[in-house]
Amino acid sequence: MATTATPPANTGYLLTDWRPEDPQFWESEGKRIATRNLWISIPNLLLAFSVWMVWSVVVAKMPAIGFDFSVGERFWLAALPGLSGATLRIFYSFMVPIFGGRKWTALSTASLLLPALGIGFAVQNPETSYATFLTLALMCGFGGGNFASSMANIAFFYPKKTKGNALALNAGLGNLGVSVMQFVVPLVITMGVFGAIGGAPQQLSDGGQLFIQNAGFIWVPFLVLSAIAAWFGMNDIADAQSSFKEQSIIFSRKHNWIMCVLYTGTFGSFIGYAAGFPLLMKTQFPEVDVLQYAFLGPLVGALSRAATGWVSDKFGGGRVTFWTFLAMIVAVFGVLQFLPSEAVPTGNFWGFFVCFMALFFLTGVGNASTFQMIPSIMRQEVPRLMPTLDDTATLKQSERESAAIIAFTSAIAAYGAFFIPKLYGTSIAVTGAPNGALWVFLGFYAVCAVICWIFYSRTSAPVPC
Repeated sequence: MATTATPPANTGYLLTDWRPEDPQFWESEGKRIATRNLWISIPNLLLAFSVWMVWSVVVAKMPAIGFDFSVGERFWLAALPGLSGATLRIFYSFMVPIFGGRKWTALSTASLLLPALGIGFAVQNPETSYATFLTLALMCGFGGGNFASSMANIAFFYPKKTKGNALALNAGLGNLGVSVMQFVVPLVITMGVFGAIGGAPQQLSDGGQLFIQNAGFIWVPFLVLSAIAAWFGMNDIADAQSSFKEQSIIFSRKHNWIMCVLYTGTFGSFIGYAAGFPLLMKTQFPEVDVLQYAFLGPLVGALSRAATGWVSDKFGGGRVTFWTFLAMIVAVFGVLQFLPSEAVPTGNFWGFFVCFMALFFLTGVGNASTFQMIPSIMRQEVPRLMPTLDDTATLKQSERESAAIIAFTSAIAAYGAFFIPKLYGTSIAVTGAPNGALWVFLGFYAVCAVICWIFYSRTSAPVPC
């Protein structure tokens, strides 16, 4: 809501006057500050995703360097960062209003140095226990936690008309960290990037050598630089400050829980498929050099999220989400047709791959559309639920709740990074194939499509968006 009050000067790291919905303020000052915070946030989030998902590549190379863990044990290593990351997101969801976006971004990025350095040292010692690797996998969840706080922070900076696109850029280019990692790590583990400082290579049975430690060490200098950039280049917003008690009102909001389900269907799928894609391809198509292709899935999903935020701003997040789930059902059914079977024991890799690329693309579209829905929903719900608030207070309350719901739904959805690889492993262990897991995913998307249609996308929906 526009105001004619003379604003105090914003000096230092704390923004004491922040009115993005005021067009004059936004054009004269707000847009510049918000853009700077966004473009510092993105590389921090990209690195968080890179560290979070690094085990999806490392596990594929562990047998070659002497860590002869079973397929089930390696699926656990790929899945555990998802479990810890999702759980940490629940706590990280509420950190920005308590500590401030600038301080929390810098500190949470710096915390990623622990697993990055830990992996680098652990893989160089052939005596490293499986329990140690499990611990490091859990610590990589620090990167998963960062998404919740990052999205909540950026949500405070932008007006409603551009919030969907800003969140899509932050999340989409941040999600790109998975693809960057799956492209960079296979390259850097083949060369002594850090010379003698990085340690000796691991010798392979065919006479080759690998520097698996670089899967962790390669991120260290970038983490240091990004944490410093966040500390000195970002801002805290005074109006965004609130206690956990004030934020916890979202647990009484019905649409918080509904959006948790829908976002699990989109982002939970994206991050779960990214975590399990390399190992799934390795088990189903062992003749294929999977690390040549694994990075393409997360790349497609991240770019589609960053590029399609405007679609939901224009056509409505609810409509886009509904049609996305229908298309995801078709894509999963396509994947099932090309897996190895009794009729075609070798399967069809390229058919499988194309269907999975479509699935990754659709998760990106759905990620953008569901996050666009949340502010729209709360703009309609807060006036109904809290009718005694004036216009200014209503706007602040809806923004506060939207940011908290965005963060919390991202926490719940991140459990997909655990459940999808784990369901693959369970399905393969029980039936010898991943088909059972994929049928579960298809059924879940059908449920999500029905929920979205009932509450948000049909003509007479209670909260159209």
